[in-house]
Amino acid sequence: MLAADAQKQVTWLVRHAVMTDEVALDFDHAFRMAEVLVAEGQLARGVMVDLQEIDVILSGMSGGENADRWTRDALSTDEGWALARRLARRVLVAELGEWQQPLPEISVLR
Repeated sequence: MLAADAQKQVTWLVRHAVMTDEVALDFDHAFRMAEVLVAEGQLARGVMVDLQEIDVILSGMSGGENADRWTRDALSTDEGWALARRLARRVLVAELGEWQQPLPEISVLR
């Protein structure tokens, strides 16, 4: 999700009627499992540096003073999102050989 082009992210957010922070939450859920996946041999240890950097970037964008960084428009204009996207693409290429992946289908319970 994080590696997708900004416009595809926005389209996904609109289709599922969710907020921009879902992009970061999706990453956070996967990142929390990363060490276990490395230990089980399902994820290369070499990608952990990029994953940790993404976590630092997204954490640094948090807080009320950064609310403008969490708009749908910011996905296309904010340097933090751009850097996180580049790092996510690098991880996917290292792991899968290709960064373009289908975006997840979700069901939102309200």
